[in-house]
Amino acid sequence: MREDPSPPAGGGRGGTPLWRHVRDDLRARLERGEFVDFFPGENELAARYGVSRHTVRAALRELREAGLVTAARGRRPRPVGEALIEQPVGALYSLFASVEEAGLEQRSIVRTLDIRADAHVAVRLGLEESTPLLYLERIRLADGEPLAHDKVWLPAADARPLLDADFGHTALYDELAERCGLRLAGGEEHIKAVVPTAAEQRLLGLPEGVAAFSIERLGHARGRTVEWRRTLIRGDRFSVVARFDARAGYRLDPAAVPFTRPARRVRRLDPAR
Repeated sequence: MREDPSPPAGGGRGGTPLWRHVRDDLRARLERGEFVDFFPGENELAARYGVSRHTVRAALRELREAGLVTAARGRRPRPVGEALIEQPVGALYSLFASVEEAGLEQRSIVRTLDIRADAHVAVRLGLEESTPLLYLERIRLADGEPLAHDKVWLPAADARPLLDADFGHTALYDELAERCGLRLAGGEEHIKAVVPTAAEQRLLGLPEGVAAFSIERLGHARGRTVEWRRTLIRGDRFSVVARFDARAGYRLDPAAVPFTRPARRVRRLDPAR
């Protein structure tokens, strides 16, 4: 972040409250894109502008109301649209763990948890069309703000004990291992950018014009497919990271087999994640 050579002085100018000077200066700097990598906390802002924390808080409150920054209690402010949550490509990741690692509180609103039949999903899992499936649908929250709409299907024969789990603040894979003795060992994932529908925008609180990531996952355990998941994640709060080096190249398969065909190769994922 570039230092402002002439921050507002400690006293008001022309009778204008100090917090307005701070607000206007921060707004201009936000519009110039100066806070892409880091947004200062209240103490740092107070020192830079030579004002009290009360003045800084008043300025930040105005910026929050204008939809330019967001901040949860006890956490550093950040520009709206800053993607804080990263998914490593080529590793078995947990969105629950990724949110917590970003220093954000992870909670879920469970919309549905039941046993049902779904012929389309059963075929994807390699099962007979009438096979009972456990279905879990959640709205995933990060610091109280909608992050993702998550739907997951698992064979009921494997996952029925999950009906007793409280998914308000717990990870599916942890519960699957503890209650069902099942740990994912690999799978395939398809990630693409999509334009959300009006209903999806309302569900995730997405501003108009903000795209989303659509993630479809087939998860494998004990040599068979045990999970089909579809997740829609806000594009302004999430990013995908690929690791590479000059010798090994990217750690992902750019020609992954589509989910509509039987997989010819299964990427080995890290079950410890």
